Parts: sequence; structure tokens; C-alpha cells
Amino acid sequence: MSSDTLSEREMRVLEAVIQVYIQTAEPAGSQTVVQRFPLGVSSATIRNTMSELEDKGFLYHPHTSAGRIPTDRAYRWYVDNLIRLAPPSQEDQQALHHELVPSRTPLEEVLRRAAQVLGVLTQELGVAVAPTLDEVVLEKLDLMVVASDRLLLVFHLQSGAVRTIFVQLHGTMATAAVQRVAQLLNERLAGLTLKTIRTTLSDRLRDADRTQHEGELLNIFLEEADEIFGLPSGETAVVLGSAQMLAGQPEFSTSGAIRDLLNLTERRDLLQQALSARRAGGLTITIGGENSDSQLAGFTLVTSSYRSGDLSGVIGVIGPTRMPYDKIIGLVDHTSRLVEGLME
Repeated sequence: MSSDTLSEREMRVLEAVIQVYIQTAEPAGSQTVVQRFPLGVSSATIRNTMSELEDKGFLYHPHTSAGRIPTDRAYRWYVDNLIRLAPPSQEDQQALHHELVPSRTPLEEVLRRAAQVLGVLTQELGVAVAPTLDEVVLEKLDLMVVASDRLLLVFHLQSGAVRTIFVQLHGTMATAAVQRVAQLLNERLAGLTLKTIRTTLSDRLRDADRTQHEGELLNIFLEEADEIFGLPSGETAVVLGSAQMLAGQPEFSTSGAIRDLLNLTERRDLLQQALSARRAGGLTITIGGENSDSQLAGFTLVTSSYRSGDLSGVIGVIGPTRMPYDKIIGLVDHTSRLVEGLME
């Protein structure tokens, strides 16, 4: 590929081709560019400039068409150098506020709604990853007997977060014994991160004095430490909006493309890996082949991280590389700030 140095004319023509293709999903010809954009040059000049851009790796044209289509490299240049971001419209802001701001809504539900409404507003696939709690500090742990053989564990975490899980007992357990175990656990675990607790729990409880019943309960904590202190209640799961929005786009008009899209939505492990890596990245845009996994090579991911104290997550959209970046970037960034405000 040639140098990324583009002349003023090349930049203007590249931007015009990208805008035409985003709007029409059809290869952009020189006549179309002339009609839609007042560039002040002839169709022949635009055709020559498009040829130069193709030589530099920014455009290509299908054999059946005289028009050009932007490459991943073209979209990257556009996003980095040419884009004029459009803030969300008042109507879109109101739609987001209406869906996300109802009082006393759990974060998991906020993220589900956010992914759904982002999908509707952008016509892409809305995605979100809830906060990971590995680095969050445990402030207090409450144990409550809710049935003869069942405990409710209430985790009071730094930043004010509260999480609950149930633990199945091997038999009945006296309330007094449960409270003594709770006291012991708080004495030895409060002030530590959940990750530290999982990896050091056996050492921290090795010399603890215990009765038979207390020992049985502590053994449950030791045997199930990864599950109990990993809080496997959907906290790190990928949340997806409706794929129907994305399926309506021209890129997915064939049965093979639809199958690839559905396969992608089933690969929660792949999506979680790709999205979780963006927790500390602020606004992140990866286009086509920039994605590390080949299954994402035909997609663009636009995400923004959100954070409150030790809690951080990701929200955004997945769509074809042909997308209205100016609108989508603004919507994703606005949504992440809204979620962040609700967490605070």
C-alpha cells in the first residue's frame, strides 16, 4: 500500500464516496458523486481521483460495477481524519433517557435496555458487558438462612454495589453457627478484592477454630470459592440487543450472511473476549480486519467504556463496516455516559 498522505481533493472525494456508500449500500460512481457533492470538479477528474485512491488501497470496485466501495483502510482514515461527529438528536436522547432512567432499576436491566434501545436507534446490534467484580473490594458479607438447607449470601462491595447469591447446604444449619461463620469470614476477608479472596481463601481459613457444623459450612466456601466469590450471576455476561435490526441491512440479504450473523450472536465467548478487552479504552472503534478474530473481520465494533469507582464495563454496537459512524459514535458515547451517571 502507498503512503497515507492524501491531497485535499483526494480527501474530499474519499469522504464523498464513503458518504454515498453508507447512504445507498451501492458502489459510488463519479457521476453520483458529482450530483450529490459540490466538489467543483468534473466527473472525469473525480473518476481519476477515485482511481488514485484505489491504487493507494482506499477504494476498490466490484468487477460488475464501475463504482467504488470503501475499504477498511478508507473507513479508518475517515474516522481518524475526516469525520464530523453528530451529537444525538433531542429525540434520541429522550428515547435513551426514557428507557434507562426509571428509578431503582438494577444495573443488569439498565444494560439490557441500553443494548436494546441502541440497536433500535442505530439499526445495528446493541451490545453491553456488565462490570467485572474481580478487583472490587469486599466490605462486608452477610449470611442469612432462608430455608433449612439454603443460605442467602449478601456481598456489600466497595462503591456501594450489593450482590446476592444462594448457597445450597448439605443439611440443616443452626442460625448461631451461620452467624459465627459470617463473623469469621468478615474478620479475615473484609478489605480484600474478590480475586484475592478466591486465590487465597484456603490459606486464610486454615487455622480457623470451628465446630463440626461451622466446619461443614466453611468447607462449602472452600470447595466452591471460585463460584461463590466469582459471583457468577451474569455480572460478566455479554448482553445483546435484537439481531433483527442488523438482519435488515443489505449486507445480510443472503442466507449465508444471515447464518454468519446468527453464529456470531451465539459466540458469547468470542464477543465477551473482544468487548472485555475494551474496559479501559474509553471510546474504541475497530473496523473489519482490525479485529483480532477472523469471525469479526466483516464487522465494525463501536464501544465506549463506563466506570464508577472500581466497577467498569462496556457498551456499544456491532454492525457492518458500512455504518453512519458520525451518528453512531455520538450515540454510543452518550449512552455510556448516561449509564455511568446512573451507576454513580
